[in-house]
Amino acid sequence: MLASELYSPTLREIPSDAVVISHKYMLKAGMMRKISSGFYAFLPLAFRSIRKVENIIREEMAAIGSQEILMPIVQPAELWQQSGRWEVYGEEMIKLLDRHGHEYCLGPTHEELITALVHMDISSYKQLPVSLYQMQNKYRDEKRPRFGLMRSREFIMKDAYTFDKDQEGLDKQYKLMYEAYTKIFTRCGLNFRPVVADSGAIGGTGSHEFEVIADSGEADIVYCKDCDFAANTEAVEPNVLTSDIHNEKEKEIVETPGQHTIEMVCNFLHAPVKQSIKAVVYKLDDTVVLAMVRGDHEVNEVRLQNLFHAVNLEMASEEDLKRCGLTAGYISPIGLKAVENFEIVADKTVMEMEDACCGGNETDKHFIHVNPKRDFDSHVKVETIRLITSEDVCPVCGGRIELKKGIEVGQVFKLGTKYSEKLGCTYLDSNGKLKPMIMGSYGIGVTRTVAASIEQNHDDDGIIWPVAIAPYEAVIIPANNKDEDVMKAAERLYEEMEDYHDEFVLDDRNERAGIKFKDADLIGYPLRITIGKKWKENGMVEIKLRRSGEVREVPLSECKSEVLRMLKELHEKNL
Repeated sequence: MLASELYSPTLREIPSDAVVISHKYMLKAGMMRKISSGFYAFLPLAFRSIRKVENIIREEMAAIGSQEILMPIVQPAELWQQSGRWEVYGEEMIKLLDRHGHEYCLGPTHEELITALVHMDISSYKQLPVSLYQMQNKYRDEKRPRFGLMRSREFIMKDAYTFDKDQEGLDKQYKLMYEAYTKIFTRCGLNFRPVVADSGAIGGTGSHEFEVIADSGEADIVYCKDCDFAANTEAVEPNVLTSDIHNEKEKEIVETPGQHTIEMVCNFLHAPVKQSIKAVVYKLDDTVVLAMVRGDHEVNEVRLQNLFHAVNLEMASEEDLKRCGLTAGYISPIGLKAVENFEIVADKTVMEMEDACCGGNETDKHFIHVNPKRDFDSHVKVETIRLITSEDVCPVCGGRIELKKGIEVGQVFKLGTKYSEKLGCTYLDSNGKLKPMIMGSYGIGVTRTVAASIEQNHDDDGIIWPVAIAPYEAVIIPANNKDEDVMKAAERLYEEMEDYHDEFVLDDRNERAGIKFKDADLIGYPLRITIGKKWKENGMVEIKLRRSGEVREVPLSECKSEVLRMLKELHEKNL
């Protein structure tokens, strides 16, 4: 590809609404353009990277016997109503009507549709197992689609589904997909971790996420330094912490004028934060829930949501607080009256505290010397509802743990019979009995993988692509277009690479060498080959590795073989 013909309109100024690195660099490097909030057009450079990720996926899916199909983006409401998800999926679902008033949605996922599809043709245990996947656009009306491809309204996803006759078959398919995903992300050159995850709205009995390690990640993951335990923090049940403080004093209410936050109260009372009880009030569907954790801990909202089997979770309103007799900033479960659709949950660690402080259920008042086991009412539910922290130990081996930020790029689920039962996807077993098929669901965010790679692989100058998913693997730069000999040498080298033209760019633009170098670093070509002053002086060509910055000098006659050798090494090492 000649750079003069490549449609990659670079920007000198980054749009103000671009926040994360991948968004900034993909816009600046001329890889994509924003069409509307959360919707992007992919230009040639981005599209090539997307296709490379897709091709890696296709190869690994074929290796485990999964077959590619293509399902409609538009899905009928009846299927979602039958599964029970039409009303509960939430505002993220984009719904529409046809001219006849029939309801549809733009598919955010395809569990319902694939289940209905398989139900049409599979009826016997002899036809199982079945493993199918697709590459398809998905649509979710994100509330704040402001991070480019990290959280957009339209995105490309690989979604796969398996159908088996029993749990043993599902376990086998799940293992195959897990291993295939590990190979896919390894081949994409990503530093990632598979972690135990919550199944969320998809449902099922088991799940793993594949998290790309990056400071910009939205997910918090924890892993053990002493064993192979790794999980999303939301999926972890941390150990119960006991108190090293003991107290026999009776609870006492004290004046705390204007002190309405944990930090303010603890400073006022000269108490450490971990001796306070934090109260957070949620609205879970129609139920108001008062959740209590230690002052230095955070509520695990996913675990809380699962505890109440709730579809929607939001912060309680002032009206909700008033109805339940709660005073914002001064909340505790002590002395509260029973109210319909009002529940109180205390974390197990809270119940081990002694000599704690908490709200007095009255403005400017707090309780001190609180022993929750003694002072909380019996109707308070006790569950583990806190998030694990870096001060905890591994819940498996008791070893050292570390918390990292991650970007979720894939997830695998053991669905079981959640969808097959509701949608009548059954088969006849060897005894002629009708049984629901056992399902698995497996997704990879294709466009999100591209963005995650940039979030993990970049510097101040631009993108550092892993070679397997780089738009092009190398760029040839004649340092001086006005020098006829330099241009001819660059063109000869490019012609020598005829068999590899699809992966090489010749920067033949009439621009200064400095601009070409800056654009090469911005776009992130793994190799930069420069023919310039040194070639004129002693016949040497510079080959620069984008990742390390290492520069090698070779004679022009040896350049082709050295470049191909270096590219082969990058591929073999997944760099």
